[in-house]
Amino acid sequence: MEFNIKSGHPEKQRTACVVVGIYEPRRLSDVAKRIDEVSEGYLSSILRRGDLEGNPNQTLLLHNVPGTLADRILLVGCGRERELGDNQYRKIIKQAIRTLHETGSMEAVCYLTELNVRGRNIAWRIRQAIEVTQSALYVFDQLKTKKENTRRPLRKIVFSITSRRELSIAEHASHEAQKIAEGVKLAKDLANLPGNICTPTYLADQVKILCSLHENLSCKILLEKHLEKQGLNALLAVSKGSIQSPRLIILEYRASKKNKNPVVLVGKGVTFDAGGISLKPAKDMDEMKFDMSGAAAVLGTISTIAELQLPINVVGIMPAVENLPGAKAMKPGDIVTSLSGQTIEILNTDAEGRLILSDALTYAERYKPDVIIDIATLTGACVIALGQHAHGLLSNHNPLTNDLLNAGKFSCDRAWELPLWDDYQEQIDSRCADIANIGGREAGTITAACFLSRFTKKYRWAHLDIAGTAWLSDKKEKGATGRPVPLLTQYLIERSREEHPA
Repeated sequence: MEFNIKSGHPEKQRTACVVVGIYEPRRLSDVAKRIDEVSEGYLSSILRRGDLEGNPNQTLLLHNVPGTLADRILLVGCGRERELGDNQYRKIIKQAIRTLHETGSMEAVCYLTELNVRGRNIAWRIRQAIEVTQSALYVFDQLKTKKENTRRPLRKIVFSITSRRELSIAEHASHEAQKIAEGVKLAKDLANLPGNICTPTYLADQVKILCSLHENLSCKILLEKHLEKQGLNALLAVSKGSIQSPRLIILEYRASKKNKNPVVLVGKGVTFDAGGISLKPAKDMDEMKFDMSGAAAVLGTISTIAELQLPINVVGIMPAVENLPGAKAMKPGDIVTSLSGQTIEILNTDAEGRLILSDALTYAERYKPDVIIDIATLTGACVIALGQHAHGLLSNHNPLTNDLLNAGKFSCDRAWELPLWDDYQEQIDSRCADIANIGGREAGTITAACFLSRFTKKYRWAHLDIAGTAWLSDKKEKGATGRPVPLLTQYLIERSREEHPA
């Protein structure tokens, strides 16, 4: 997809389609008013007839509108002008892009970026428009022998700005958005791959390929023998039931001062999770290929910041395993000694993500992180609590919490803070070991984070539970979302600005 930014009057655009907004109730946006003037009331007459109310999700495609040079004019319902906020704007863009793609407009000039979104400037509107466009057009068909090709797909779109004075700001936002969208796509592609292809070894190989593309990237892959030698026994316990050998993948991005403490991102990489001996129900188990979405998000985020060349140091750590039942699989009641030296009683083998993360979080200490953020499809309880809209966020450092919440709001990749009070810690106390890997049904997301917190006492840490947000289960749109790549990237953009003010 080709993106361009420019300013200009809508009636002078010689293109396949010009896209403008219509508010409720049948009110023309400023750009639509201009087209109405040059067409001598053509749009007004259509609205008076009731062909379009301006409701969200409504569109109307017009051909050969008098006084214009475009082949088509697409009217897009925007709802009430006063109520136009972040989510509604994104829905408007998505509806417009899908309509263009389905109706044969191979190129278009879109004026929806000139809409007045509450509290948002042109840079934000451009960035969101491009990210939403790429998401709306995403298709995972790598493994299909016969691809469903659109006959005349949308290939080029120009987003409009009101004045050329906004051009440099808008172009910078466009550049950021395109790189973020590429990172999201990478995360989606990895997570959408089936478990028989995307194994721990495959994931490690993709990291090596990424490193070959950027001079600021380097990686280290720890094999099973290395993990055994160094004592990552919690991670190894999870992988014992599978013939796929585990990997601890370390990806380093260095673009700031060598002595500058890095941000460390730790991503859960269970490439398929059957639950182990505590076997999951068969229904929807195919979705457990998405259980490596945390690792995919780390890879997508670091790819994005490498493309943006952010002046910052970031380390990605991705523990990658399969969790299957087998003759050698860990069993409920087993006790293992983690890399930290703490002993863990395994009461449920399907609570495996926190086991591999515990060792990865301890391993991260050697990088002396300024902050560490782990990303994991960790608990079904988070899906019940927050649904598919917000990541669960728990942290031991309030400023880090606020930074992540703000990055989520700006990027429309939102998180919601849950409490990490000491009151919950006793639920994961064990009679036989230092800690149990489950804490009962109550507050499952919180007790999972409490478990992780026992391995993060030496640094500032935040946990993002993405169990509800990493993929969609709806049949029409089933697949990975690529979240929280936008949130993490925005957080790192803000940090790089603080470290290196322009």
